[in-house]
Amino acid sequence: MQNESSTVLDEFQRGDPATFDDAFETLFHLHQRTIFRWLMRIVRNPAAAEDLTVETFWRIYRAHARFDPERGFEAWARTIATHAALDWLRTQRSETELLMDVAAPPASDPAISAEIRFKTAKAFSRLPPKLRIAAVLAVVEELPHKEVAAALGISVAAVKVRAFRALRLLRKDLQQQGITP
Repeated sequence: MQNESSTVLDEFQRGDPATFDDAFETLFHLHQRTIFRWLMRIVRNPAAAEDLTVETFWRIYRAHARFDPERGFEAWARTIATHAALDWLRTQRSETELLMDVAAPPASDPAISAEIRFKTAKAFSRLPPKLRIAAVLAVVEELPHKEVAAALGISVAAVKVRAFRALRLLRKDLQQQGITP
């Protein structure tokens, strides 16, 4: 399997018209679910994640010459997917559905719990995209900072700083809405 996978990656990188389309199709079938799940973690919207999966593979198709087999396909694809998601997040202004599916802590009154979730999602949607994506991956999804850093193309320290700033802004926003985190 390793040799077969290595051959597919080599054919993909070379871009030889005789084998490139088959190699790309194989990589698409092998990695589309992983990329979709990765994007779902970021955008929290199944329709957007589907569109972004297609956009990611379109970007991968066009950038095949820049692929470095030493780095690995999945890490490279996740980086491209993260950038596509960041571009999408920048176009979204006040989407409140981002965190509506996050489980709320138990509350005595379901209406209060729903209001807190709504206000939290609203505050989250107002974060700058770079901070939002770092916070979603590092804090909400609890991915290792190293993995988030690789996906965003930044240092581990930068991930920590972005997550900290995002949490500080969220706390401030929630306090302005009358919620004490």
